Amino acid sequence: MSTYWRFYWPLALTGIGTVLSIQFQNATLARYPEAVTELAILALAYGIFGLFNACLQFTAQLSNVYARSPRANRTSWQFVIIASTTIMLPLLLIATTKFGEGAVQYIFNIDAELSQRVTAYLLIMCPLILLNAQRHYLSGLMIQAHRTGWVTICNFTYLSVVIILLLAGFNMGLPAYQVVVGSELTGVCLLISLLAYARWRHYTPPSIVAHADVTFLDLLKFFVPVSTTGVMFAVSRPVLFAFVVRTPDGIAMVAALRIAFDFSMLFQQAANQFRHFFISFGFDDLKGKKRFMFTISIGLTIVLLVVAATPISTWIWGDVMGIPADLMMMSADALLVMCFMPSIIIYRNYFHGRLMHLRRTAGMAYGATIRVLGICALAWLFFELNWLNPATAASILIIGFLIEAVMAHRISNGLKDVAVD
Repeated sequence: MSTYWRFYWPLALTGIGTVLSIQFQNATLARYPEAVTELAILALAYGIFGLFNACLQFTAQLSNVYARSPRANRTSWQFVIIASTTIMLPLLLIATTKFGEGAVQYIFNIDAELSQRVTAYLLIMCPLILLNAQRHYLSGLMIQAHRTGWVTICNFTYLSVVIILLLAGFNMGLPAYQVVVGSELTGVCLLISLLAYARWRHYTPPSIVAHADVTFLDLLKFFVPVSTTGVMFAVSRPVLFAFVVRTPDGIAMVAALRIAFDFSMLFQQAANQFRHFFISFGFDDLKGKKRFMFTISIGLTIVLLVVAATPISTWIWGDVMGIPADLMMMSADALLVMCFMPSIIIYRNYFHGRLMHLRRTAGMAYGATIRVLGICALAWLFFELNWLNPATAASILIIGFLIEAVMAHRISNGLKDVAVD
């Protein structure tokens, strides 16, 4: 258990640190004039950007699994460069063409002024696709070498830089999109530099060489299903927002849901680190691993419940972040429902870990697709019945992830007799 904990806690802190930057972005936008509109625009822009950025979500797992020889390391890195460039191009098209802007207007039912502000965000977000690919790749190498402490140090340095630049940009009176994205771009560049240094000084290649003959086709077979899984995660919010924004108080509700969902991500990111857990430690000592996961699940749920059900959330959102009072009330309703999410994520990631360990990642993509279809169907039904509010919207998201977890469970159990290659 102590070995598991020493490996896990730096990764959990890294995940939390990554999402903390989003909390500071929300807090900065809350201080701009028309804060509700600014937060809603950012929610829509990040919803679109997230569809492309999420394709790279499992890049760290790719380098962890495959970059286990000098040749495999080189081939994997080249693959990531090509993949991230390919992923960035459609986002650039949306950000720079009338067709892209028109699609944004139609999907989210917003006017031309708002769509122009959304695409302004998207244009300067494009380089983040390339940068995040390198960030995840280097993080995967450090995790592979069990140097998770270095990943944490680098990510909290990134967080500090982002916070400083957010404050500086706001005080200088810069436009919101330049402050939010500019701080992130600068922070990621520094983070990549620190990870590259850590890899040079502290990375130890695996003692057992593997995947020396890996090809782009092998990597593509691994990458496409897990990328689909990431995209399905990212598309969950835009699908939900596309229905929510059509309600009478839609813009305000989108802003409130972003605040609640982003805050719950502090706990979801800690839960998500169990994907690395099984790649690194395998599936022996399952009883001990399950006990450790259960302990973390209960701990995360209790802490989130305490925050959601007490004035702590009001203090964080109101006194610390400066969120408007009307948004806080709606966000609090959604956050209480989101207390179920960490346990569902850990339950799902146990089976995701098995599917990645067996390199049968297509099952992950299938489950994620069913999740999005479920969210879309429920969001449409609740919209038609006029039932959409912050609590029911959060419930739809929860049900979607529960559907995915059950599907991952069933698919994984069907592979119990499959040997690892």
